[in-house]
Amino acid sequence: MNKDLTQGIPRKILWAFCLPMFGSIVFQQLYNIADSLAAGKFIGEEALAAVGNSYNITLIFIAFAFGCNIGCSVIVSQLFGAKDYNKMKSSVYTALIASAVLCGILMFAGLLSCDTMLRLMRTQTEIMADSSLYLNIYIWGLPFLFFYNIATGIFSALGDSKTPFIFLAISSSANILLDILFVRSFSMGVAGVAWATFLCQGVSCICSVLLLLKRLSKIKTDEKIQVFSWQLFRKIAAIAIPSILQQSFISIGNMMIQGCINSFGVSVAAGYSAAVKLNNLVITSFTTIGNGISNFTAQNLGARKYERIREGFYAGLKLVWCLCIPFCILYIGFGRFLLLLFMDRSSEAALMTGRQFLWILSPFYFVVAAKLTADGILRGEGAMRQFMAATFTDLILRVVLSFALSEWTNSAAGIWCSWPIGWTIAMALSIFFYYKTYHKLCGRNEEHGKHGHSRR
Repeated sequence: MNKDLTQGIPRKILWAFCLPMFGSIVFQQLYNIADSLAAGKFIGEEALAAVGNSYNITLIFIAFAFGCNIGCSVIVSQLFGAKDYNKMKSSVYTALIASAVLCGILMFAGLLSCDTMLRLMRTQTEIMADSSLYLNIYIWGLPFLFFYNIATGIFSALGDSKTPFIFLAISSSANILLDILFVRSFSMGVAGVAWATFLCQGVSCICSVLLLLKRLSKIKTDEKIQVFSWQLFRKIAAIAIPSILQQSFISIGNMMIQGCINSFGVSVAAGYSAAVKLNNLVITSFTTIGNGISNFTAQNLGARKYERIREGFYAGLKLVWCLCIPFCILYIGFGRFLLLLFMDRSSEAALMTGRQFLWILSPFYFVVAAKLTADGILRGEGAMRQFMAATFTDLILRVVLSFALSEWTNSAAGIWCSWPIGWTIAMALSIFFYYKTYHKLCGRNEEHGKHGHSRR
């Protein structure tokens, strides 16, 4: 169901709008956490490090799938709103065909370069085989990842946010059960973790695509549908490519940082693998709320209700800061118990690494939350250059400082310190850009009012 975000109290509107999105992201993170939990708890420290090591490469494939989701979703929603159902169906088929071709290319490239990418990350010899095994199985499941993302993007474009949430909730819960079954009962090791993900993604993908095709068949059209349109393909690509590039560069940066982490040994890599999953839960939650703020901003921008944009920024800031408090308390005070979900008590060095990571980063969640809130406003205003500038500043600083500080301190703690520094400088940039673009909008509004008054 569509939501009008230009009416009502901004704080209440944002909470109501972001809640289903937040719920979806929690289940998405459970999907990712389940693999590490099963590997660390039921196999061992090296298996945990192998899954965590491979995760940074899988993020590149996820970036491409998510970019296709965004590109298709935007174009389909525009055509659906215009009631141009012929082109809408054509855009769906065009996106499915284009995604299939792109997926095939990525599978071919991934299977050929899997071991090369792992070596570039300085993967330790003792986890190389498991990392490669996990990645190869994951790559064979890429068609499920791509078509599932296309289907959920179209559901959202048609105003249905509940169906993707239901599919994700069921598949995430099933993934946890299969992880335990394959690893603990069948003793399949890291392969069991990968096959659990493969099967759950496969079932959810097939079900969502079949339901999507059934819904599309109920939408009547008066002309023959063009199966593939180059014109619509270019429109989808114009939106998808910038998103793919941004997410891909972030993934490559994370791979470089992972390479630096791997140089400190398996225990450090395992501790980081567990702790970063907890950290990603927080960051992804803030990013999701930022996406909600983007939609709020875009609607009010179209309605010329600029004051609500400012109110939305402060309401969003209060919302994410409220979330920061329990996360900080949990990670600083109970980090050890949370990390023990992923590993056993004998992995003391890995536990200490994970706790150190959480202690250093947790107090700065308030900083990154402010950055992601401001980023949400910038995306909603269409200020993509400013948004990209702040994002890449954070990424470049973290990569450069990870290597510099780890060498200077001769410890992994130097790597962890690069996060707060990158977040702080990027936050200052994002908020500066937010105020600058907001005042520019207000200036345009005043100018528009003057012209309107003079014409009267």
